Amino acid sequence: MSISYKFVQPSITRFNGHYDYWSMIMKNFLRSKEMWSIVDEGMLVAAIGIAPASETQRKLVEEGKLKDLNVKNFLFHAIDREILETILDKGMSKAIWNSMKQKYQGSTKVKKAQLQALRREFELLAMKEGDKVNNFMRRTLTLVNKMKSNGETMEQCIVVSKILRSLMAKFNYVVCSIEESNDLSTLSVDELHGSLLVHEQRMKGYQEEEHVLKVAQEDRTSR
Repeated sequence: MSISYKFVQPSITRFNGHYDYWSMIMKNFLRSKEMWSIVDEGMLVAAIGIAPASETQRKLVEEGKLKDLNVKNFLFHAIDREILETILDKGMSKAIWNSMKQKYQGSTKVKKAQLQALRREFELLAMKEGDKVNNFMRRTLTLVNKMKSNGETMEQCIVVSKILRSLMAKFNYVVCSIEESNDLSTLSVDELHGSLLVHEQRMKGYQEEEHVLKVAQEDRTSR
C-alpha cells in the first residue's frame, strides 16, 4: 500500500513592523527556495551589448530575471501596499529588500540602547510566585531572542545558568540535582526545560497526595 504525501506550501510571513523577526523568517523562506542569493548578491546580468553573449550567458540572465520576479512576488505579498508605495526603486528584489532594511532595521545607536535595556531586564528576570515552568521559560527565551536580534551573542550555558539562578526557592533541591548530574557547559536549554517540567509534575503529584491525606485525616478526626 503506497502512502502519498501532500506538500503544503508555506504561507508568506507579512511584515508587521518587527523587522528583525520578519527578515529572519523571509531569509529562511527564500533560502529554502534557493533564491536568497538573488537578494543578497543581486542579479548577475551578462554584459549583452558590450560583448557578444553566448547562449549559456543569455540563459543564465533569463533564469536570473525569472528568479528575481519570483522573489519580488514573495516580497509584494509580504509587504502592505502603504509601505510598498514608499519604496521608490522596485526594479529588483535587492533594491526592495535594502529599502526595507534601511527604513525599519533601526540605527546602531537605537539598537545599542535597546540592548542595554534588555540586558538590565535579563539581569532582573526571576521566576514569580505562581509561575509555571512553561510560562517562566517562555518569558526567558523571548527576552533572550530579543537580545540576540539586537546583536547580543549569548551562549546556551549562560542562559542555562541564568534559569537555574532565577527559579523559586521550592526548586532548590531540583537545581542541586541538575547541577550534580549534568555538565552545565554542555546542557542545552531544551534538556533543562524538560527536566524542570518533570520535577514540576512530581511536585504537583506530591501536593495532590498531601492534600488527599490531609482531607482524609480531617474526615477521620471529625467523626
